[in-house]
Amino acid sequence: MEGKMKTAVMLGIGKMGYEERQIPRPKEDQVLVKLEYVGICGSDLHYYESGAIGNYVVKPPFVLGHEPGGTVVEVGKNVSHLKVGDRVALEPGKTCGHCEFCKTGRYNLCPDVQFFATPPVDGVFQEYVAHEEELCFKLPENVSTLEGALIEPLAVGFHAAMQGGARAGQTAVVMGAGCIGLVTMMALKAMGVSKVYVVDIMEKRLEKAMELGADGVINGSRTDTVEEVMRLTEGKGCDLAVETAGTEITTVQTIHMTKKGSNIVLVGYSKSGEMTLPMSLVLDKELTFKTVFRYRHIYPMAIDAVASGKVNLKGIVTNIFGLSEVQKAMDYSVHNKGEVVKAVIKIDQ
Repeated sequence: MEGKMKTAVMLGIGKMGYEERQIPRPKEDQVLVKLEYVGICGSDLHYYESGAIGNYVVKPPFVLGHEPGGTVVEVGKNVSHLKVGDRVALEPGKTCGHCEFCKTGRYNLCPDVQFFATPPVDGVFQEYVAHEEELCFKLPENVSTLEGALIEPLAVGFHAAMQGGARAGQTAVVMGAGCIGLVTMMALKAMGVSKVYVVDIMEKRLEKAMELGADGVINGSRTDTVEEVMRLTEGKGCDLAVETAGTEITTVQTIHMTKKGSNIVLVGYSKSGEMTLPMSLVLDKELTFKTVFRYRHIYPMAIDAVASGKVNLKGIVTNIFGLSEVQKAMDYSVHNKGEVVKAVIKIDQ
């Protein structure tokens, strides 16, 4: 396909603009996707606010966005499983395929991954993208491209649940009711966990958690979270805790609220990158810490969970902005974090 496309670019900290760029041509093993929805992730907001995450520094003009869903409009000559008109969810990380992590199936740990919107790799706040066929997953008829865009954060939630050994009969607690906390809660429920409680300090997010299927919520600003978990579990503690808020306080609470021998899954990044934890208690309880970096081999499972009705992805969306409103979308998301659970860019047609 020949022609130009509209691309939203970050021009500097707190400043968005637009460029007209060439529509990419798909390589032999790629498909060209007309994007329809792209989620706004917390990492996008962090780059927008500060210009960097650790060693990844934005050099403007830079394209944000790594949660895309859309429709195939052109295919490379070696493409065999997708055709024009297929609606797809795009897994945003292309790995090398040759390192020890790729060869052992842990491709999310590949040191040479090229991941949308991770500098210097541009993201997809734009009209079209060419992407590897094997990273584009066909959506069933009853799954929309809006839901397809949100398969990416849902994959994080499923990876967290799997890292924690989630199973039927358990009681789990999710710390944090932002997007990742909510998709983790839904993933835990989809995997059969009997009771899932969600903790946050923002009432609107807790209301959303109940709406989406949590068995109960705890407002940590009003209630002693650990005491409430112990009350809910008849003094036994929970079997699994998943920390998505990225704070020292909530991480310490998971150590106190879990049963001996339990798993704690750490998903949220702390601002400082360091925490002081009661390690004597960790040792006494023989707790196991598992951590999450993105996901691996999850997209088919996540798509099936949405298609079967086990996960309500549309329910986490609180705000939709057009591509022409990208400045407003970013500013609103930054300044209304208590109100926005998940904002999405709808690519203007």
